[in-house]
Amino acid sequence: MRRLMPLALAAVLTIVCAVAATAAEKPLTFGLLLVGPYNDKGYSQAQYEGGKYVEAQQPGTKMLYLDKVNPADRPGVTIPQLVDDLAAKGATLILAGSDDMKDGIREAAEAHPDLTFVHLSGDDALTGKAPKNLGNVFSKMEYAKMMAGFSAAMTTKTGKIGFLGPLINDETRRLANAAYLGARYAWETVRGQKPEALTFKVSWIGFWFNIPGVTSDPNQVAGSFYDQGYDVIISGIDTPEALTVAGARKKTGADVYALPYDFKLACQGAPDVCLGVPYFNWGPPLLTIAKAVAAGTYKPGFEWLAPDFAALNDPDKSPIGFTEGNALSPETKKALAQFIADIGSGKINLYAGPLQYQDGTTFVQAGSVATDKDIWFTPQLLRGMEGASASK
Repeated sequence: MRRLMPLALAAVLTIVCAVAATAAEKPLTFGLLLVGPYNDKGYSQAQYEGGKYVEAQQPGTKMLYLDKVNPADRPGVTIPQLVDDLAAKGATLILAGSDDMKDGIREAAEAHPDLTFVHLSGDDALTGKAPKNLGNVFSKMEYAKMMAGFSAAMTTKTGKIGFLGPLINDETRRLANAAYLGARYAWETVRGQKPEALTFKVSWIGFWFNIPGVTSDPNQVAGSFYDQGYDVIISGIDTPEALTVAGARKKTGADVYALPYDFKLACQGAPDVCLGVPYFNWGPPLLTIAKAVAAGTYKPGFEWLAPDFAALNDPDKSPIGFTEGNALSPETKKALAQFIADIGSGKINLYAGPLQYQDGTTFVQAGSVATDKDIWFTPQLLRGMEGASASK
């Protein structure tokens, strides 16, 4: 009997540990609404893979996803209807992936006060419009866009950089502005070129990705840039048309380049013309949310996550990153590394004044630095940029 006691005790301890582990890893089913295809090699795929990361890292977690959640692909279908379906399938956490889902996800959250909602964009929790069960989480992509602009300006031979923009709102204006600030710094401070010799033009297609008959065709817009002597395009849309067009032009002998957006591996589409990719790494922030919801400790609020400059491309740490492309020259790689280090240390702050909007009004006064709120609510493009600041 005395010999059996240790075995019995070991069995009890095993059971206790198993129960404790189960309690710590409470099963969680979450729903993810993607604005585009889950395999778009862009924004939606980055979120989808973030969801898969959560499933891999948090035992007992299950993702239910719905992609192509937009009026063109799902005409007449509303966000609340989709949430009703996800809730019926057991989802207790709903993640809405796109800014244009703001009104719908707020309505759904009000209709399901027992569920937790996180809008992966938006600012309802900041402005006070959000119900108590709705939070906002986004990442400061502005810094990676600065890296894209820097890379573009270090590479251009014509001094003409095009920015392929989606629809026009605060988010897309501030990202285009960030790319311009990075380009201007590289052009003037690193290359020592005259400000007036740099052209930075934004052309908007009308949505996050191409919808035939509704938006401008991004292939045509990108082609028009190259036809007009722009030799680098920075993409702000969800899908990789800018890179595709650059690759096709390269095959005809054109010396052109592009920077796609959103997805870490986007350069694979045309590596010989890809300077790099500013991308979202959704895994770590989504895992933090999922763990908190499963533990019952998540408190909805407004979170705008800064990059981890010391571990920019660590898949388990920084919420954004920048993939260096094959077309980036060794000299530019070295300059970019220094630029990133200086931004991370605070030595460089491209949001320091004076900065003006297109119409000449003040964005940041001399001697001041823009606050997060100043940057988040961006009413115009900056002086020095070409393109519309608002829809006509």
